[in-house]
Amino acid sequence: MTLSTSVRFAVVLGACLATATGCSRNSPTVPWPPNTNPVVFRDNFGAHVGWQAFGNSKLDALSVDTAEKHSGTTSLKFTVPAPGDPSGGYAGGALVASQPRSFAPYNALSFWVKASRNVSLETVGLGNDNTGTSLYEAKSSAIPMTTAWSHVLIPIPSPAKLGVERGMFFIAEGPQGGTGLTFWVDDIEYVHDASITDVRPAVTTQTVTTVVGTTLNLAGTARTLFKVGGMDQVVSHSPNYFTFSSTDATVATITDGNVAVVGAGTATLTAKLDGIDATGSITVSALLPPPGAAPTPTLPAASVISLYSDAYPNVLVDSWRQVGSPAAQYQDLTIAGNATKVYTGLASGFVGIQFANPTVDANTMTHFHMDIWVPTGSTFRVKLVDFGPDGVFTAPPGSDDTQHELTFNAGSAPPLATGAWVGLEIPLASFTALANPARHLAQLILSGDAPTVFVDNIYLHK
Repeated sequence: MTLSTSVRFAVVLGACLATATGCSRNSPTVPWPPNTNPVVFRDNFGAHVGWQAFGNSKLDALSVDTAEKHSGTTSLKFTVPAPGDPSGGYAGGALVASQPRSFAPYNALSFWVKASRNVSLETVGLGNDNTGTSLYEAKSSAIPMTTAWSHVLIPIPSPAKLGVERGMFFIAEGPQGGTGLTFWVDDIEYVHDASITDVRPAVTTQTVTTVVGTTLNLAGTARTLFKVGGMDQVVSHSPNYFTFSSTDATVATITDGNVAVVGAGTATLTAKLDGIDATGSITVSALLPPPGAAPTPTLPAASVISLYSDAYPNVLVDSWRQVGSPAAQYQDLTIAGNATKVYTGLASGFVGIQFANPTVDANTMTHFHMDIWVPTGSTFRVKLVDFGPDGVFTAPPGSDDTQHELTFNAGSAPPLATGAWVGLEIPLASFTALANPARHLAQLILSGDAPTVFVDNIYLHK
C-alpha cells in the first residue's frame, strides 16, 4: 500500500501571523524567535496542530480515546478498515502545525504505541506537511506493535534542517492478514535522546541512463542507519537532508534533491550528512537527444485514433508508466518544438502504458504506428493488449483478454536502426493473437535491450 495524493483540509495563513512567535522583520516568512515546543499530542493536540487525512484513506480513522492511554487521560485511536471497506483503503494522515516549529534542539520523534493484536506498523515519520511539497520527510517502517504499550524513537537525520517545519507526525497503516485492526498512539513529542548514536548515511548505488535536458528526482535513494539503544534502525528520508557533490558539473548538478542533466557524459554523485560521508553513489550517464523531431504525420485526423501526437487530438491515457513497470522511467521533452517522451531503463524490464478508461475501439483501424529513436540497442518489442468487453485484464489472462507482442531488429520489417527516427508502421493483422477486431485495446507495453527510447506519434489509423 502506498500513500496516495493527499486530501488537504487547508488552513490559509497570512504573510505574518499576529501571535507571540511573530515574524522577523527581515525575513517575514520565518517565525522569530523559533517555536521549539516539542509537544505534538499529550492528552490534547499540541498548540495549532490538527489532523489531515491522506487521500483514499478512511477519513474518520482517527479518534481521541479516553479508555486506552499510555499516560494522562487520552490517546489517539486509529481504526484500520478491512480490505474492500468503502470508507477507505487504509488509515493514514498527518498531524500538521498551522504555525511552524523548529526541531533543531532535538534529535528524535518520540511516541508510544500499542495495537489490538501483534502486527508491524507500516509507516510512521515526520516532515510530511500533507502539501505534496514537503522537503524533509523522514520515516521508519515495519515497527513492531504488540498489545502492550511500547516506546518508539524515529531519529531525525539532520535536526538543523527542521528550523521551520509544519509536518509534525505522519502515519499509514493498512489491513493485515486480510482483516482490519485498531492501534493507539500516545505522548507524541520531540526529544533529545542520548541513546541515538553511530550515524551512517547511505545512498542507493545505481547507474541512471538519461538525456541532456532532463531532471532526475533522487527521492527514494537516501537513508541513514542509526544505533538506537544499541540496536540498528533505518530511517528512509528525503535526499534534501544530504549535501550532494557531482564529479562533473558540466554533466549534472544537484539542487534540492533534483539532478539537472546539463551535458553529455558521465558524472558520479556522492553525498554527505552533516559532514559524514554517505556510502554509495549514483552514476549519471547522459546522452544527447535526437538532433531533430520525429516526422510530422500527414494522415487526416478523421482516419486516426491518437494516443500521443502534436498532430492530432489525443485520447485519454491513464498512465504513461504503470506502477508495475520495473526500472523504467520516463520524462517529457521538447525536441525542435515538438513534444516527445523518453523512456530510460527499458533494458532492465519494460514499461506499461495504459488507456483503459475508456478502452479504445480499433474496430475500423487497420494499422498501429509509432516513431522511435534509439541511441543504442538491437531489439525493440511492442505489445498490444485487449482487455475484452469487461474492460479488466486478469492474470493469467481471462478468456476475453488477448495480447500479442512483435519484435523489431535489424532483420525485421521495418528494420530497427540506431541514431535515427524509425517509423513502426504495423498492420494490426500482424498482432495475430490479438482480438480481431480489437474493440477494447487498453495497454501498450514496450521492452527490448535498448536502454533509452524516444517515442512520438503513437496512433492507430485506417
